[in-house]
Amino acid sequence: MIHYIKGKITEKLQGTIVIECGGIGYELNVPLTSGFYMADPSETVTAYTYMAVREDDISLFGFDDRESLRVFRILTTVSGVGSKAALAILSALSVPEIKRAIVMAEPEVLAKAQGVGKKTAQRIVVDLKDKFADEVSGDAAQNGEAVRTAGTMQNAEDTVEALMALGYSKSEASAAVKKVGTGDMDSPEKALKAALKQLATI
Repeated sequence: MIHYIKGKITEKLQGTIVIECGGIGYELNVPLTSGFYMADPSETVTAYTYMAVREDDISLFGFDDRESLRVFRILTTVSGVGSKAALAILSALSVPEIKRAIVMAEPEVLAKAQGVGKKTAQRIVVDLKDKFADEVSGDAAQNGEAVRTAGTMQNAEDTVEALMALGYSKSEASAAVKKVGTGDMDSPEKALKAALKQLATI
């Protein structure tokens, strides 16, 4: 079993990177949102890996951190969720978003991932809801905020786009929306007004 690979990235393709270590180039399947794509060619990176072995294929999957790898492994324990489906979920959502969608019983959020159908998403929620319940409530308490639902997350995305249309940069818009309380995320209108107030104080 290969626990991790440390080396320099020599190739970057969509969903795949190659890390050279000891004169050997290891091809890794990675999330599309992986930080590996931002790494400098001269930078040494560490990829925590999972090896999937089938009769006709052996594939390596790589992740920026141990937590992403752990969530990937947990997802693959669900019947009907293979390595590719788990990777697709991690490509579409962040680890906190995945946990929250499962705990809040929002399979439609998980179904945003390519190749993940509604039934599969529902099965993930049913099988793993209790697995992440304590982690999600703990994170929310630590951050002093309520868990956002799929609806409020969509309102947040819409608000960022609306602010950008008004001339604000994406970073400014995102920073303002993050400061908006959950109570003001009930509707796009309330969210936009609250975000504009935040920007007025900057």
